[in-house]
Amino acid sequence: MSASMLDGTTSLRGTADPDRTAAQIGAAINVEQHPLDQIIRAERMPHIWCPGCGIGVAMRAYAQAILDFKFPVDDHVVVSGIGCSGRVAGYMNIDSYHTTHGRAIPFALGLKLANPKLVVTVFSGDGDLVAIGGNHLIHAARRNVDLKVICVNNFNYGMTGGQAGPTTPLGARATTTPYGNPELPFNLPYLLAASGANYVSRWTTLHVRQVKEDILYTFAKPGFTFIEVLAPCPVGFGKSNNIEDGLEEMELYRQRCVLATDGDVRAEELDIDLREERPIYVGRFIDRDRAPYQPVVIHAPGGAKEG
Repeated sequence: MSASMLDGTTSLRGTADPDRTAAQIGAAINVEQHPLDQIIRAERMPHIWCPGCGIGVAMRAYAQAILDFKFPVDDHVVVSGIGCSGRVAGYMNIDSYHTTHGRAIPFALGLKLANPKLVVTVFSGDGDLVAIGGNHLIHAARRNVDLKVICVNNFNYGMTGGQAGPTTPLGARATTTPYGNPELPFNLPYLLAASGANYVSRWTTLHVRQVKEDILYTFAKPGFTFIEVLAPCPVGFGKSNNIEDGLEEMELYRQRCVLATDGDVRAEELDIDLREERPIYVGRFIDRDRAPYQPVVIHAPGGAKEG
């Protein structure tokens, strides 16, 4: 977000194609089957997300990764918390859990320990995972539990009215910070790397292929993995910061995102400051092979197991 976006003097909206007629623009396209019909609950469409929201893009990448992964669909489980991203659990046609606020990771941890063969993915938002769920997040990463976390970061509490949260950039406006957020946000890649996650990356909803490929990669990566997906929230975050719609924020990502590779950017530089024309670094930041968490079994005298 440039200074001109913050003061409302610039718009990045494209112009309509003058050669397209109104009939062409409004014509319905009928198809018998969508490629994701087998993995998404089509009967629950249309979804509840606002126009321009990026969560559906991230969910589509997740769904496609499941279909591309050579693993039984019945062995995939998705767990979501509370918030706009929490609706993903209700839209995916796999075993799913829509849990209480901030508790997606402990629910997922119980599933994984009870049935280690499952591929357990936590799909939730920045408020649910990093605020009320922050303690669970860092300790699951510290233990290197074999969970796959997809965090959709839209910089605010979108479902409850656009309040500032733990990832709201310094200076950005929200309904609870109308004069600009005075607090520094979490640098999520830095936080998860320091906590011990085996894999950490960041993309945006503009990077659809990279998001899908990263999710696919983490399915086969042992240990705790974390993918941050920056996403537009036009109604919650955008309206307070003069970002007209989702397209405008996607254009911001196109202009400002820089691919960081092979550790050429220090972790401290991965923070996001939308007040200045600073780069937003994306890419794979951490990829290591710490042994994943294994529960300890104590054998009592006589051979009986104590849990």
